[in-house]
Amino acid sequence: MNLTTTYLGLELKSPLVPSASPLSEDIDNIKLMEDAGAGAVVMHSLFEEQLTLEESALDHHLSYGTESFAEALTYFPNIAKFRVGPEEYLDHIRKAKEKVDIPIIASLNGCSVGGWTKYGKLMQEAGASALELNIYYVPTNPDLSSQDIEQNYLDILTFVKAAVTIPVAVKLSPYFTNTANIAKRLDRAGADGLVLFNRFYQPDINLENLEVEPHVLLSTPQAMRLPLRWIAILYGHIQGSLAATSGIHNAHDVIKMLMVGANITMLCSVLLREGINHIHCLEKDLREWMKIHEYESVKQMQGSMSQLNCPNPSTFERAQYMKALQTYNPDSGRVYTKS
Repeated sequence: MNLTTTYLGLELKSPLVPSASPLSEDIDNIKLMEDAGAGAVVMHSLFEEQLTLEESALDHHLSYGTESFAEALTYFPNIAKFRVGPEEYLDHIRKAKEKVDIPIIASLNGCSVGGWTKYGKLMQEAGASALELNIYYVPTNPDLSSQDIEQNYLDILTFVKAAVTIPVAVKLSPYFTNTANIAKRLDRAGADGLVLFNRFYQPDINLENLEVEPHVLLSTPQAMRLPLRWIAILYGHIQGSLAATSGIHNAHDVIKMLMVGANITMLCSVLLREGINHIHCLEKDLREWMKIHEYESVKQMQGSMSQLNCPNPSTFERAQYMKALQTYNPDSGRVYTKS
């Protein structure tokens, strides 16, 4: 059985791709991912705040005391000796490329154009096979319109695409007024692929000390329903690749995502829970299912259950909402079909 798939124009040996997580901070882990069957690896993210912090720190140290006596200026180090930016991240890409043969996808996490253009180019020079723009933007200004928010996404993509030649994917939020519209506009603006969807951090409140604190929750299989629906709707309507992320925990989840049109399925929470070797378990179960159901390749099943090819395309739209409610049996907690 052929598990190869194409993502962002890259030929991958498998649709199983670890997404950005702390696991990729260790080079040995990236090698373990390849050995377990990963088709590619998305690196842990380089955050916009890191770029801003380092540039601010450099500015502080170069300007501190410059209002004092001129003689003191001779004590400042030569600016050429400073290497502004997250060199560790770039070096990590270089080491990963030396260690494995699968594509390494760099990840930039931020919400403004900022240094994305500059560092996107540096990531390409370091050997990244592609770039994922993880646009993590929570609009809190009530005067900010949806048009402004969407334009910010388009501006970031446009500037980065002008600076690099490697493929660029955009990781989207699920909270747009019209997801299909922004997906189409990003596709036309040059996005080589879309990653559906970003899971936003949701803060919690500690009732003992009355402080707001971070509370990261790993995904559950139920989270896959949202990307499954939208990938099914978008398949065939955009030129770029579609990556499914959130809630993918077993081989059945992988198969469903591929059937609605995903090029790859991204793994994070399940690897944090079960370990990197779980990739091998998923591949084994995927192969077994394909054998039983007589599928010869992953590409054969891709898009077969999308809205374009589904026997009942309205199941992905509002038309089936009332039917779903009417077929729910509160006694058993199961959905049944009326005869």
